[in-house]
Amino acid sequence: MADSRTLPQPPAGGTPTVLVIGGGASGNAVTILLRRAGIAVDLIEAKPDWNATTGSGITLQGNALRVLRELGVWEQVKASGYAFGSLGVTAPDGTVLFVAEDIQTGGEDLPATLGMQRPQLQQILIDTVRASGADVRLGTTAETLEQDADGVSVRFSDGSESRYDLVIGADGLNSATRAAIGITDKPEPTGMAIWRIAAPRPESVTRTDLAYGGPAYIAGYCPTSENTIYAYVVEACRDRASIDPATYADEMCRLAQSYGGVWPEITEHITDPKKVNYTWFDHLLVEGSWHRGRVVLIGDAAHCCPPTLAQGAAMSLEDALVLAELLTSGRDWDDELFQTYHDRRIPRVRTVVAASMQIGQWQLDGVRDADMAGLVGRTMNLLKERP
Repeated sequence: MADSRTLPQPPAGGTPTVLVIGGGASGNAVTILLRRAGIAVDLIEAKPDWNATTGSGITLQGNALRVLRELGVWEQVKASGYAFGSLGVTAPDGTVLFVAEDIQTGGEDLPATLGMQRPQLQQILIDTVRASGADVRLGTTAETLEQDADGVSVRFSDGSESRYDLVIGADGLNSATRAAIGITDKPEPTGMAIWRIAAPRPESVTRTDLAYGGPAYIAGYCPTSENTIYAYVVEACRDRASIDPATYADEMCRLAQSYGGVWPEITEHITDPKKVNYTWFDHLLVEGSWHRGRVVLIGDAAHCCPPTLAQGAAMSLEDALVLAELLTSGRDWDDELFQTYHDRRIPRVRTVVAASMQIGQWQLDGVRDADMAGLVGRTMNLLKERP
């Protein structure tokens, strides 16, 4: 691997070439932004379907919407999702205890929060990547990355090889790129797990409501369109191998049936185990530099946190925005630029990861007098600042 202090710059007068590994939110976003600046981008994605059909719902707060507006997809996202500006907290029986106004982290001209079906968001980003002119290859991975004084040589799973001025690892929580460049940090479970399902929207659901207590740590739902919601219950981790996937609907129903309000209506639709997703919460924060030479990490490859603040996608999208801004600023693509990227992102990401973890730990420990509202408020006010 070449010494990062002596790396060459993109060819003068030529078109820089970038490989993006991973077609999730951060990989798609950085591809769109770099192509807009005239940079040649190849994007590879391991999943043949580009993850266009998986997932139930996603909660996007204002700072995520701000990046989506920069990508030019805000109008499509707004039309596909369900915007709201408050959060309800209920007792397990459905009694509303209080309603708090959400902080508009993206500015006053954007909703505080928007829920949407995750496949819908992915399809919007896919269509925009396709329209950008990026070269996309699905069902493809990077087998080897070799750096020298002239760039990065990549051998792909289909046997082909190419060279690039920069490789961006956006390949998620279990990033092979992160391991390939010698960063040994790995995700760790937090002790919590979540059951999720998409369901029809009850007419009375116009915001996220969260119930604390009962058989689960949290039971909640978020509207994702005029007709849909995604609902979830959070419990302690169980050995996944001990749960037969054929029982997923039964397991989620068992937890959900103890909750009142609109939950009985939601529970009626938890019937197909194939539509129920069970996932552990993980956390990761690569504290040291997020690059080695001309290979740099973004999104879940560098950090992830439990969705207790609903900021995972926002942090990944912000990574893409900041890195693309630096790469298109006219500065040399050198160690100093990549360190600037890390230094801009790490305080903000660290704050979000720490707050998300703290909220989950309070629940695991059964702390009843935790200053959750204060912690959320401080964190969200920080996120009003541009990344």
